[in-house]
Amino acid sequence: MNTRFSWFNITSIVLGFAFLYVPILLLIIYSFNESKLVTVWGGWSTKWYAGLLDNQALIDAAWVTLRVGLVSATIATILGTLAAIVLARMGRFRGRTLFSGLVFAPLVMPEVITGLSLLLLFVALNFDRGFWTVIIAHATFSMCFAAVVVQSRLLDFDKSVEEAAMDLGATPVKTFFQVTLPIIAPAVISAWLLSFTLSLDDLVIASFTTGPGATTLPIKIYSQVRLGVTPEINAVSTIMIALVAIGVLLASIASKRQAIRQEKETRAVDAGAG
Repeated sequence: MNTRFSWFNITSIVLGFAFLYVPILLLIIYSFNESKLVTVWGGWSTKWYAGLLDNQALIDAAWVTLRVGLVSATIATILGTLAAIVLARMGRFRGRTLFSGLVFAPLVMPEVITGLSLLLLFVALNFDRGFWTVIIAHATFSMCFAAVVVQSRLLDFDKSVEEAAMDLGATPVKTFFQVTLPIIAPAVISAWLLSFTLSLDDLVIASFTTGPGATTLPIKIYSQVRLGVTPEINAVSTIMIALVAIGVLLASIASKRQAIRQEKETRAVDAGAG
């Protein structure tokens, strides 16, 4: 099937990618700006990256953000995977509509409403806001995204593989960890990365649920931007972009290797059966 591109399609694609990535490219370029004024180019320099080592406030905020992202993404992926299994495998059961509505509500709910409702919950429970409240909040709103990713993979899953494992004497739990989980691992990894990225990017919900000693990097950057953008902010933003890009690249490589391994195993099984 031949795909024909018109000038309109090419122009639309170029403009779309330019709209998405030119601002990011400009941010990366100006992070190497010699001048203190971000709007005036003063030559190439890496002094703002070296200056980050002396900015203890940004370092502390970045460390909090990484810890929150790692923990909340792990919790969200586990809960999202369990929710996806229930929705994909349990069929029609009483309360399914309510359960799915509760799982996917954060997808359509404004972040301000989510943050405010969580704030009221923590206040009602007399729960001191801080590191763990931010983790709970991030896991709550990112769990639905993880559930969507994993559920889409489970819907195309060949159940005969699980049935064969259980016919050979494997328990349901052993079948899940040794058969099902390795097959859906690329989707689980993608769900974790998406949850981690959402946690890194969040500002609104974290601003409602944070407390003393739990200032995340987006909150710190936003508070400094209100006083004026500095090249140090461009530098730390570039580092965050690099970390996310490396994570996505590693996940893509791992998914590709997993797909190749599964294809080889399938061929070996077919050859043995033949």
